[in-house]
Amino acid sequence: MSATKIFVSRQIPAVGLERLRQHFEVDLWPENGPPSRQELLQRVVGCSGILSLLSDRIDEEVFACAGPQLRVVSNYAVGYNNIDIEAAAARGIRVGNTPDVLTDATADMAVCLLLAAARHLKPAIDNVRLGRWSTWEPLGFLGSELAGKTLGVIGGGRIGSAMAKRCHGGWGMRILYASRGSFSALGQTTWSSRVPLDQLLQESDFISIHCDLNEQTKHLINRQTLQMMKQGAILINTARGQIVDQDALCEALLYGPLGAAGLDVTDPEPLPPEHPLVGLDNCLILPHIGSATHQARDAMSRIAAENIIAAITGVAMPAEVARSGQHSSAPRA
Repeated sequence: MSATKIFVSRQIPAVGLERLRQHFEVDLWPENGPPSRQELLQRVVGCSGILSLLSDRIDEEVFACAGPQLRVVSNYAVGYNNIDIEAAAARGIRVGNTPDVLTDATADMAVCLLLAAARHLKPAIDNVRLGRWSTWEPLGFLGSELAGKTLGVIGGGRIGSAMAKRCHGGWGMRILYASRGSFSALGQTTWSSRVPLDQLLQESDFISIHCDLNEQTKHLINRQTLQMMKQGAILINTARGQIVDQDALCEALLYGPLGAAGLDVTDPEPLPPEHPLVGLDNCLILPHIGSATHQARDAMSRIAAENIIAAITGVAMPAEVARSGQHSSAPRA
């Protein structure tokens, strides 16, 4: 089995790499950034498995370059919209992801962004850092308290539910959620209400995005939906950048109705420094660090590796994505 080759497209925590190296020959991409398209196509040749990241487009061209021995692609992420699931299924290639283990880390980050946006932490920190702090100001950096407000959660899966639980339990927030799927973790609670998206947008003080990116949700937040929001509402996105029309978001932050936004994801990533959103005091942007805890990233590394080991040895994968795009063992966040 040692001759079986696995390509790992980025440095990941050692726990996963060590597991793979116990079984296979591992070709690890050594750079901090992702491989170029040409480099990716060259490195997958002859591989039986690929451990990919969201930055890697894994499609029919990749499968063809890898060759007929390719048996599995394991994505180091919950999402997998970078992988052509149908093309993989047509070739009998199994696809895995890393669900569940980053729920708490991402929900914590959504709350962190909400607090930071609501209390204007970005401009306040810059005020100190740039030497502009001259005195205590009675009207300086006035923000919004969280207690008793209404939180609207778009996408009622695990991460959205964990975010809502924190806000309901910590600040007594009223929880509304909108979900297209039949399953919703929030649907199992007694303290949240499922409502149409339009109602959620109109009634929520804070809106947090936790849905998948697909054809139906791309630019779900656009000029029309943004104009439905309350004056001064705060938008949080820790899901996928393409769910939000960023040009429309910029307009809503400049001219209303939005009061602030907190983004852990953008389109593209990284967002160019000259992008208008970057310069806005009421838009806090992070470099996609929602799952960036030691616990979450180690668990992701372990599951991504175990997915590959299981697929190549012919047993059930810990987290396999079915052809329909739904998780084969449990509903996805």
